Amino acid sequence: MKFSKKSRYGLIALIDLAVNSKYEQVALNSIADRNNISPQYLEQVFASLRRAGIVKSVKGSQGGYLLSRNADKITVAKILEALEGDYHVESEPSSTEGDYSEISETVQGMVINRINEAMDYILQNLTLEDLEQKYLDDKKYGQHMYYI
Repeated sequence: MKFSKKSRYGLIALIDLAVNSKYEQVALNSIADRNNISPQYLEQVFASLRRAGIVKSVKGSQGGYLLSRNADKITVAKILEALEGDYHVESEPSSTEGDYSEISETVQGMVINRINEAMDYILQNLTLEDLEQKYLDDKKYGQHMYYI
């Protein structure tokens, strides 16, 4: 399983938007510049986020983007669903022949289903506000803290 570039860039851009849109909309170009992301690619990412109701656009010369609701109401699961569709590990097609079918069901139940349940728990309980706060804490105190 691989975390796509679209998902990474989407999360990065949304954290940036959450931090920088407290008082006004943010231009997509400024998000792209700050995070070294192609503006054209980011436009595609934001089109998916807009369709999912995660962001809203403000038109005009001073236009830009805002979150459609508070960051604490936007889960990472919702973001990934908007960008990727289903983020779960795919099930293997079941076979009805012999031991393979039972082995396949064992792998499905003990591995794949458990991975998907763990991902659901994490992603449905992690919000954009959590990511924003972690970013701000790292920025404030330095990303790497060493303890003796």
